[in-house]
Amino acid sequence: LTASIARLVVGLGNPLPRYRVTRHNIGFRIVEAFADRHGLALNQERWLGRYGAGRAAGRDVGVLGPQTFMNSSGTSLLLALGECPEVDPARDLIVVYDDLDLAFGRIRLRASGGSGGQRGVQNIIDLLGRQDFSRLRFGLGRPSSEGEDVSDFVLRGFEPDELMALPGRISEATDVLDHFLHEGIESAMDRFNAGANPA
Repeated sequence: LTASIARLVVGLGNPLPRYRVTRHNIGFRIVEAFADRHGLALNQERWLGRYGAGRAAGRDVGVLGPQTFMNSSGTSLLLALGECPEVDPARDLIVVYDDLDLAFGRIRLRASGGSGGQRGVQNIIDLLGRQDFSRLRFGLGRPSSEGEDVSDFVLRGFEPDELMALPGRISEATDVLDHFLHEGIESAMDRFNAGANPA
């Protein structure tokens, strides 16, 4: 039986060890850091994903990492929402994922909207039949070498200078999640979107 949760945090990525440290898996890494901060073990296999639940930022929170591969992320989330009717996607859900249109390490929040070409998010929109759910987008930037395929870029690891900055940026993203859980998306956008890249 699923414990009642007030909020659901979902990180997008690809399963299998070879994808673990790729750029496309930053959504997984952020929600794992969030779970670690709050002592939540992501040790349950639920809804075609890795799942854990507990208290965080004063809320009963579920954390989900779909294991369906990125482009089918909505399948896992739809199953979770089907068994957690108390979670209102417009108020209680936040999806964490990578964004090529933001500079590396930039964090930007949105309360709704399209996918911006992110196929995992597009799959969520398609299967949920709605766009009004919160998102935390983590910037990857664009490939620096001209002509490099975007798919190759997101499935490679970070550059050495990016790796140096990554722990701090991931920690900032977990701060944003804490604020969202405690105060809601509008307050989080007011606080953390200031100075972010327009996108």
